[in-house]
Amino acid sequence: MTAGRATIERLNTGVPGLDEVLGGGLPEFSFNILAGPPGCGKTTLAHQAMFALASEARPALYFTVLGEPPLKMLRYMQQFDFFDASKVGRSVHFINLADDTVTGDLDKVLARIAAAVEAHAPALVFVDSFRSVMLASQGGGHSFLSLQQFVQQLGMLMTSWQATSFLIGEYFAEADPSPVFTVADGLLWLRQSTQGNSVVRKLEVTKMRGQASLPGLHTFRIGSAGITVFPPARAGLAPLPAAGARLAMGVPGLDALMGGGLPRGHSLLVSGPSGSGKTVLASAFLAEGARRGETAVVAAFEPRPGLARAPGMAELIAGGQVAVVDTRGANLSVDEIASLLVAEIARVGASRVVIDSLSGFELTLAPTFRDDFREALARMVAALAGIGATLLMTSELEDRYDDLRFSPYGTAFLTDAIVVQRYVEVDSRLLRMLAVVKLRGSAHSNELREFSIGDDGIRIGARLAGFDGLLGGRPQRRKRLQGDPAGGAGGQ
Repeated sequence: MTAGRATIERLNTGVPGLDEVLGGGLPEFSFNILAGPPGCGKTTLAHQAMFALASEARPALYFTVLGEPPLKMLRYMQQFDFFDASKVGRSVHFINLADDTVTGDLDKVLARIAAAVEAHAPALVFVDSFRSVMLASQGGGHSFLSLQQFVQQLGMLMTSWQATSFLIGEYFAEADPSPVFTVADGLLWLRQSTQGNSVVRKLEVTKMRGQASLPGLHTFRIGSAGITVFPPARAGLAPLPAAGARLAMGVPGLDALMGGGLPRGHSLLVSGPSGSGKTVLASAFLAEGARRGETAVVAAFEPRPGLARAPGMAELIAGGQVAVVDTRGANLSVDEIASLLVAEIARVGASRVVIDSLSGFELTLAPTFRDDFREALARMVAALAGIGATLLMTSELEDRYDDLRFSPYGTAFLTDAIVVQRYVEVDSRLLRMLAVVKLRGSAHSNELREFSIGDDGIRIGARLAGFDGLLGGRPQRRKRLQGDPAGGAGGQ
């Protein structure tokens, strides 16, 4: 039966990405714990949520315990964009419990909290650090109130006042024994993962009563605006493109090889060895979109991004026709880049997306994310397809003739189309060859075509006829057969 079912309002935390991870926001009147080792961002997260939620109609109380006087804490919190000085003393009130907790008398601590709650009637209550209360109680030896009773009474107090409460504590592992974990409605663990010189912060919602939160570890970053959480990229339900809708590639002759261009909403992988022309092809794809009035988004990961130096690209970027995602941050994750791409696509209304290159992308990632690069990449490709973007990715592919491959990392199945560029040696000359080896749902050419790169970009030439074994690296001239036209099939 649905009659009489309680409705729980979900509060927006003001932390980008966190509401999605929580399953739609923070349940009002819930009793929550922010746990983790020192320096992982617990206090920053608490303050960011408090300043976002607090108002004169919804006042907040922030209790500070041992070692962190409010003035010291506020001095550092003022450095973040979320800090609002106008709320301090009006809708945000700080109370220092250091003198009460140092004695270890939990009765006194609870009485002080109760008095403050009664005086201010808060809708939001924060206790930082809650573990300091626990440690103080263990050393006093004269408390008439046990820790278990203290936790239960504190929880009842918050519930009776209809307050959404947060207990911030320095816990180092989920196995740390604490009765507060049982009482809590929500438990958020913040972590710092260190590998070599790489430090990555991650968040996990291990408990959230009444709603389905996103499982797993979620990367977050602390910047000038505060904390940003990056949920895993998830596929949406974009409207299907019109039948036969295709995007021109901007390279004369390539659209014909692809059966009329790249189908809208498809993903294309352009792979080949260093210097084969992958970035040149990507820049042509972007420039063609601009000529047709389309906008695009680029994420470049090369040490010296070639896309920015391509002819005319600087003007397209300056004119807003091509938006660039900032990939200079340290210790990136695939989910972070996917979030930035999706946000930028929505901002400029982009229909074309370029990632140059996957090889550089992997090297930019924090080491902890490289092991599951393929799985995370699959989520990102699906998410971009889900919002209707047409994606072109480049990737360096070593030209090993004894190991015929068309994509790195075993990613051939991730994309809808693959264009391979290769080098071949003919008559002591190094020639570039190109082929469309995959295009889902469309007929395409199976020819190996010679191409060159000049000041005007890529020019696709004729099929290199009269040779066998081009892909194997040992081309052999074959005898001309009757009916075989001289010079091969020719270009378009």
